[in-house]
Amino acid sequence: MATAEPILKPDHQSKRSHFIFTDEHEQLRESIRTFAQRELAPHAEEWEETTFPDSVFARMGELGFLGLDKPEQYGGQGGDYYTALVLAEEIVHANSGGLAMGIAVHTDMVMPPILAFGTEAQKQQWVVPAIKGERILCLGITEPDAGSDVAGIKTRAVRDGDDYLINGSKTYITNGHRADVILLVTKTDPDAGYDGFTLFLVPMDLPGVIREKKLVKLGMHASDTALLAFQDVRVPADAVLGQVGKGFYQIMWELQGERLIGAAGSVAGAQRCFDRRSARPSAARSATSRSSATSSPRWRPRSRRPGRWCTRPRGGSAAASTRCARSRWPSCTPRGSRSRWPTSASRSTAAPAT
Repeated sequence: MATAEPILKPDHQSKRSHFIFTDEHEQLRESIRTFAQRELAPHAEEWEETTFPDSVFARMGELGFLGLDKPEQYGGQGGDYYTALVLAEEIVHANSGGLAMGIAVHTDMVMPPILAFGTEAQKQQWVVPAIKGERILCLGITEPDAGSDVAGIKTRAVRDGDDYLINGSKTYITNGHRADVILLVTKTDPDAGYDGFTLFLVPMDLPGVIREKKLVKLGMHASDTALLAFQDVRVPADAVLGQVGKGFYQIMWELQGERLIGAAGSVAGAQRCFDRRSARPSAARSATSRSSATSSPRWRPRSRRPGRWCTRPRGGSAAASTRCARSRWPSCTPRGSRSRWPTSASRSTAAPAT
């Protein structure tokens, strides 16, 4: 008689690394985590008020963290792509999402396209000092009227003799106020569709580059996020990154790596939140649960009766919850009503179910 094959289940208590990581990756992981905990995390709350300083780039460049997967000929460590994932995962121990985002823009959103499509002169001018932390990079895609839709951008670059004149605006630009150069996505031929986009490396100190204001955001306060304007900014033809008219395809290539780095950092951040919550003493968690149970209402699962939601304060018994599901409590309001939270009147007149 054939027997069923055993079902493989994940061991959530295991500390084993993913198979893509080697012992060298784990040593790197420990180094980055130690650095983040000792040198970055103690300042996290302060930087939420002021943004993190430029010296963080210099310090990480000194330690070799800004060029982990970059070629040795430009000052990088020559590691594989997984070293960049390790950095994205371990920088969360700085306790600052804004700092992690600013570093990721520098290392994984701007440097890769320069290395992939740039000339040797561009790599020497921007990548070499960026790996050292001496130059800071930013990426200009998002616009006030187009969002992050690359195909809808309106920033124009028009040929003028041997130069280009750039006009337009960008918003939500991470590192925008501190950056030395911006990798700018522009439209050079409005009638050419996807073949009408071109990338430029634009120094931020050129006449006509205006850092209008530092944006106030809901989160990521440690990150420097800017609204930028470009008014008749003149750049030479050698500021073009890659080929004229191929900017759309080049930035689409860049976005693939950007999204993977962002996903790795987000998952690592969620894991850190889970670990910190799990490490709390059980007594403290119980006290918190008891306190919140008597003080704040919450959404309960949808009741068995169609069209009703339960808004009774938490802390009631299972029997009371069942009776509530049967619509015996006035605080259960029909779906679609103006207010789904129990009013003071309904709370005061609610009679216990029998």
